[in-house]
Amino acid sequence: MFFRMVRDSFARTPRRKLLTATALALGMAVATATLSVVLDVGDRLALEFRSLGANLLVTPQADTLPLEIGGVDYRPVNAGAHLPEAELGKLKTIFWRNNIMGFAPFLEVPVEARPPSAAAERVTLIGTWYRHAVPVPDGTTFATGVATTHPWWRIEGRWFADGAAECVVGAALARHAGIKVGDTLELRAGLASASQGERTAALHVTGIASTGGREEEALLAPLDVAQKLAGRPERFRRLLVSVLTKPEDEFARRDPATMTPTEYDRWYCTAYISSIAHQVQQALPGVEARPIRRVAESEGRILTRVSGLMWLVTLAALVAAALAVGATSATTVLERRGEVGLMKALGAGHRLVGGFFLAEQVLLALVGGSVGYLLGLVLAWRLGKSVFGIPTTERLILLPIILALAAAVAVVGSLVPLLRVARFQPAPILRGE
Repeated sequence: MFFRMVRDSFARTPRRKLLTATALALGMAVATATLSVVLDVGDRLALEFRSLGANLLVTPQADTLPLEIGGVDYRPVNAGAHLPEAELGKLKTIFWRNNIMGFAPFLEVPVEARPPSAAAERVTLIGTWYRHAVPVPDGTTFATGVATTHPWWRIEGRWFADGAAECVVGAALARHAGIKVGDTLELRAGLASASQGERTAALHVTGIASTGGREEEALLAPLDVAQKLAGRPERFRRLLVSVLTKPEDEFARRDPATMTPTEYDRWYCTAYISSIAHQVQQALPGVEARPIRRVAESEGRILTRVSGLMWLVTLAALVAAALAVGATSATTVLERRGEVGLMKALGAGHRLVGGFFLAEQVLLALVGGSVGYLLGLVLAWRLGKSVFGIPTTERLILLPIILALAAAVAVVGSLVPLLRVARFQPAPILRGE
């Protein structure tokens, strides 16, 4: 009998029910789209942020001692401790190895460069990898280099080939030295003495690099070329690592030494920049891994603000849907005062009458939530394509969440009309008062 009354109610006022279902569908469509974006925004933005460059700097622990006077570092560029190149494959064995998008070692050497038909001048040669295959202890290889860690660097011509006698010239150096693509540079490093000897190389210029940094005043060459000129085979000075991370919160900033074992496991198994830096230090003994705070903190702020905006839009959509449901429910209650009065006169209690109206709203919520979920997937797909260039991931787990939200919105929106129903007295209503 109860369900037949609910069915007859839908048949008598289809337009009112359609309006309520439409309001719920629109609200749930926005909620589905924003929740889909929120669930994807961390990974999507983290991938986008990797175009900003590396966010982790690895240096020898021996170089962490202060060797500055008046804010000026007086160490020669080729002095200090160095790290073994052969150990770098261990980075892909840490717990968060899949979050390491790339890394590039650097070794700087002061050289004397002589362009064709020009005077020699003192410049810095920066040895690194462009795209190098690194052997991993598990038997695989990992291709990495500045192509991954510095994707914003622009090249006129082409990059050098790793292992070849080639180089790329910074744009500023190329301008004032008159160096062009296709030239050959004669390089000299070291001292012409019996103890140290002079190291030379002839490098073919394959491109002109625009980096926006100090590299524009330097030469960029394969790492092994810099190692030969520096007399430090298979060694490098610093390492830049590009890592996908989770924005840091107050828990991430705590000292791991003060954590309980449970807290330490939680910190270790979360992709914080600090926990990944700790794991890098474990994999490469003798190094100091420090987050590049300017990059890491900017990423965290942007991710937090974007996520907050998406949650705010979701809340606004739910509130708007609840107000629409409340308005249509109030109108329905006023139109059906006579029916409510008759039900109460026949012995129906407040709970039965309220359950009757709530059953209508929940059924409308299931219909509107299902339609809204499908519309939301289309909207999320369009948002993903327009913002990130790729569609968002479809998550079926959102369907029960959206249906539950739709039911909650329908119930909350109907609370005020239901309170009015509870106060109705059958006698005045049946007398037409």
